[in-house]
Amino acid sequence: MPELPDITAYLTALEPRVVGRVLEGLRITSPLLLRTAVPRIDTVEGKTVLSLRRIGKRIVFVFDDELFLVLHLMIAGRLHWRELDAKKGRPSLGGRSNLAAFDFPNGTLTLTEAGTKRRASLHLVQGEAALAELDPGGLDVLSLSEEAFVQTLSADNRTLKRALTDPRVLSGIGNAYSDEILWAARLSPLAQTRKLKAEESARLYAATRDTLRLWIDRFDAEAAQAFPEKVTAFRPEMATHGRFNLPCPRCGTPIQRIRYADNETNYCPTCQTGGKVLADRSLSRLLGADWPRTLDELEALKRK
Repeated sequence: MPELPDITAYLTALEPRVVGRVLEGLRITSPLLLRTAVPRIDTVEGKTVLSLRRIGKRIVFVFDDELFLVLHLMIAGRLHWRELDAKKGRPSLGGRSNLAAFDFPNGTLTLTEAGTKRRASLHLVQGEAALAELDPGGLDVLSLSEEAFVQTLSADNRTLKRALTDPRVLSGIGNAYSDEILWAARLSPLAQTRKLKAEESARLYAATRDTLRLWIDRFDAEAAQAFPEKVTAFRPEMATHGRFNLPCPRCGTPIQRIRYADNETNYCPTCQTGGKVLADRSLSRLLGADWPRTLDELEALKRK
């Protein structure tokens, strides 16, 4: 799922292309994409994009008359920009992955979604109050003081992984960057928010801000040069996310994972859990008491 750094990059790339320009047409091919009926979606056609906003992981196109077009890419949604070609015309929307096209005088913004599940959503709402209803309420960590960050995170006792990725707690952080943040902070994804020591909380606060800023600055620089066409949660420069069994860039220990549903949490046992291998829900049920508790036990199990 595109997270805060990715959404920021999209906004950076979109601003010079669509702000101040008329949305000449909106083509929607998937009946599951549009989640609102009032105002009618064609109300925004012919209107000028006044500005862009971000609400969590959502992109907001602002029009006059307090009309807001709100796009949530979810897990597999991606945006693509095609400059207007006078000879070839507008890009067609053939193929299952093409969900919508936003036609501007200078080009077309298309929305695609990989796979068969249609989770991406588009809302058209009118008024700030209606827009606020789409905001899950998470706070922007880049504008929080350390004290406010700690208070927000510890309002409920939960794992750090869950707290960081809850959109009602913090804005824009998902599975990928929470892994990177916790690796940078040298903290276990299963550590409890109310059991952190002051020094650990300070480390987590710094790691969260530094990690997000690092990737935001990197993607913004790229988006200023070209539209981000290859947004992915798996990047070779990442320390842990998507790097199962690859060496930790800090200590060389093979990265481990906890798998659940469609997601997985990646971590370094040496740097983050004191050498303990955290139980993988599916495998630990299978192995029971034989589940390896340490790296040595894990390696011995692999040799059997």
